[in-house]
Amino acid sequence: MSGANQEQAFFEERGFGLRIGFGRSPAVLVVDMIVAFTDPKQMLGSELSPQIEATRRMIEGARRVSLPIIYSTVSYDDAGLADAGIWSLKQKGVTTLRAGTPAVELDPRLQRLPGEGWLTKKYASCFFGTDLASRLVSAGVDTLLLAGCTTSGCVRATAVDALQFGFRPMVVRECVGDRSQVAHDQSLFDLQAKYADVVSLDEVTHHLETIARGALRQ
Repeated sequence: MSGANQEQAFFEERGFGLRIGFGRSPAVLVVDMIVAFTDPKQMLGSELSPQIEATRRMIEGARRVSLPIIYSTVSYDDAGLADAGIWSLKQKGVTTLRAGTPAVELDPRLQRLPGEGWLTKKYASCFFGTDLASRLVSAGVDTLLLAGCTTSGCVRATAVDALQFGFRPMVVRECVGDRSQVAHDQSLFDLQAKYADVVSLDEVTHHLETIARGALRQ
């Protein structure tokens, strides 16, 4: 048995990686698929074309059953990055996330429709310092279908906070990406073990089709 398989078996024996499962009322949250992260030429960017295409497919399915869809960005208004706090001391790329610039806009391959949500944050988690939890509670949401970047950063932080706030985090494997494959793989392993269900796009598509069939019978 390989080292990776041994680790997997060890975690399963200890009761990690149980299935949370989809709830009754999902929403889609697209985390930071903005130009600063999806343009490989940008300081914080990487090649995420496959993830963007997969996210487009999930969004189309969600629209067909009228699910709430929210997109997030991270941007800073203060010229001296005071609103980034000490995070700006840790990574130079924060300086590229200036409010009002193309870098903090949604990747144009993802076309946000009127009525779909927009969330501006300052730190990794979409919950930290925002009204996201209130929005979800008001809409009766109990499950988050998570797409976005990066897997090891803002997606992971958002998934952990979702769990802590009582929402079911479903990290859609094909819809999340990272500038580091190692960090991506490790984060998915750890999220599945402790904080979220890592699910396939096919699973999500099937779930959305089930919702659609239920709506047609009503």
